Amino acid sequence: MEHAAGSSQDAQSVPGCYRHPDRETGIRCTRCERPICPECMVNASVGFQCPECARGDSGTGHAPAASRPRTVAGGTVTADPRLCTKILIGLNVAVFIAVHVRPSLLNDLVLLGAWPPAPYTPTQGVAGGEWYRMVTTMFTHQEIWHIAFNMLSLWWLGGPLEAALGRARYLTVYFVSGLAGSALAYLLASPSTATLGASGAVFGLFGATAVLMRRLNYDMRPIIALLAINLVITFGWGGISWQAHIGGLVAGVVTGYGMVHAPRERRALVQYGTSALVLVAVVVVTLLRTAQLT
Repeated sequence: MEHAAGSSQDAQSVPGCYRHPDRETGIRCTRCERPICPECMVNASVGFQCPECARGDSGTGHAPAASRPRTVAGGTVTADPRLCTKILIGLNVAVFIAVHVRPSLLNDLVLLGAWPPAPYTPTQGVAGGEWYRMVTTMFTHQEIWHIAFNMLSLWWLGGPLEAALGRARYLTVYFVSGLAGSALAYLLASPSTATLGASGAVFGLFGATAVLMRRLNYDMRPIIALLAINLVITFGWGGISWQAHIGGLVAGVVTGYGMVHAPRERRALVQYGTSALVLVAVVVVTLLRTAQLT
């Protein structure tokens, strides 16, 4: 008798579906924990969700932020952590092939400060209004050894860094570093000297990788040794734009530091704010040099 009375009381305490109060149910949404009847259940990988939570989620049974693993810099972990690196390499190779198929294209893509030189008014080059050269030079190579060296470096450095930062942050470091390299080369090199190559952006990856390894307490000796070798080549081998290398390296260190040391509560603001400050410096340097040459 007591057992029967207890069962009757338990039955009366079973909640009703939050959308259909007249339907008793023992199932709750795994996300908001509201009671749901069979009609309102939405299958998730873990239990069931109510229709509202299912529409605002990816069907995992957890909040959206919890369903996406994050990198050390706050980026989203992706199935192919080297996708952007592969695309960048593909773009460089495509431009390399295009330049060899149509050699005249090279003159339109390289970084050129000003032509004709003073005292004539520039009609070509960055000072002549061809600002796009600061970007196109990052994807332009003429010699096979040049593109081979840069692409190998991009693959070795870019893949792990892309995985650690996430795609958007990785591309930000890459392009900001490349533009900083172009800006310093534009500022310090002879305005009639053409420079080309992805080295500025690659040196930016060197700098960001060093900052990341320091942040994770990894052994710094391999990256320092590799960077030292590249700096020796930069200053010891003629015909190399050391300005682009140093500009990219400094920008990579600064933006990389902002990416991996940004406080979580203000992560995006600090990360992209740091990158924006470097870009402002690039614009200022470019405008000053243009004013000087014109």
